Amino acid sequence: MKTNYNVGLIGFGTIGAGVVETFNRNLDLMEQKVGAKIKLKKVVDLDIETDRGVKVDKDILSADINDILEDPEIDIVIELIGGYEPAKTFILKALQNGKNVVTANKALLAKHWEEILQAANENNVRICFEASVGGGIPLLEPLNESLGANRIQSIYGIINGTANYILTKMTEESLDFEEVLKEAQEKGYAEQDPTFDIEGHDTAQKLIILTILGFGIYVEQNNFHVEGISKIRQEDIEFIKNELGYCIKLLAISRIEEGELEVRVHPTMIPQNHLLASVNGVFNGAYIVGDIVGPVMMYGQGAGMMPTASAVVGDCLDIMENMERENIYGPTNTEVKKIKGIEDIKSKYYLRLTAVDKPGVLHTISGILSKYSISIETVSQKKRDEGQEVPIFMVMHEALEKNMQNAVKEIEALDFIKKDVLFIRVLEE
Repeated sequence: MKTNYNVGLIGFGTIGAGVVETFNRNLDLMEQKVGAKIKLKKVVDLDIETDRGVKVDKDILSADINDILEDPEIDIVIELIGGYEPAKTFILKALQNGKNVVTANKALLAKHWEEILQAANENNVRICFEASVGGGIPLLEPLNESLGANRIQSIYGIINGTANYILTKMTEESLDFEEVLKEAQEKGYAEQDPTFDIEGHDTAQKLIILTILGFGIYVEQNNFHVEGISKIRQEDIEFIKNELGYCIKLLAISRIEEGELEVRVHPTMIPQNHLLASVNGVFNGAYIVGDIVGPVMMYGQGAGMMPTASAVVGDCLDIMENMERENIYGPTNTEVKKIKGIEDIKSKYYLRLTAVDKPGVLHTISGILSKYSISIETVSQKKRDEGQEVPIFMVMHEALEKNMQNAVKEIEALDFIKKDVLFIRVLEE
């Protein structure tokens, strides 16, 4: 076993500063756990002048990436610059030079997983990425290792803090979407262009990684359904909460049934007594069901400087303690026979539409639903004002997704329907 380890950090931004602070604060504890000396030998960033608010030896700062990639003494490279390039080039170069890599780069892993894993295996080094999903929550390692005796049956994740913060504030304070989004931007919980978070793309990238670990299958984002929260209105939140006893969460879903794997991201109605319903604000949570262990819930801070740094440095320690381990992610013998498209799933549905209040409206709508073998469980029209636009709320019994999609298209084409129809799937597991 090695008696000393050298670490190189690429990227001295918010999370990078958290990594440096972790080394400053807990180096003695880390060395005790590993049984070896540990040194943060080099920190590389284009900007090495700005004060990051953490104590750092100026001698280890550099703007030259080769001070890490070409240094034979560096055992582990931490990549925290994010994005596709130059991060991909740096990671591949580090792997090719025989260095283990730790990254939080979910976007890069989701897009180039196979190439990066192949490079790691060909060079007999490890790639670790706990911080890429769930921030500081110990999620990926337990899924890959501690639950390794299980056939994973389903993974449900609330894994985007921005979307979860918005939905929580809408639910708890009866605020409109636009108002909460503006507040989230002011507090730094949402980007000025929030599309990536609120339309589900960040969640989708993380779901790709969860699916790899849970089911041993790499599914590209363009091969599964991704839908965000921007169409949800306060009237939906209130009806679903007060009348139905559910809450709405942006859910990442990966589940297998009879050899068919579902992978999807969309707003989902969750019963208020479900464990996932308690995941609020910027917190993240994952609900995993294994055939042996049953349901397991993991919860914590899904982002932030120190929680994410905790996961990054934890990966470094794991590499130091298990340097000879191979990169094995997900089951080696998968039972997945087919990736099921969103159109083939079955679910209960909530439906909200806005119609001109006149005789025959509900009769026409129910006729279209019946045509597609969709039966109505409940219907509510909160006010009647003939000739005016009124919201109608409906809950459907379990139906086939493609039938619901076709019915909604036909309903939206009716002349008395004045706004887009919203439908939300229901989680009952």
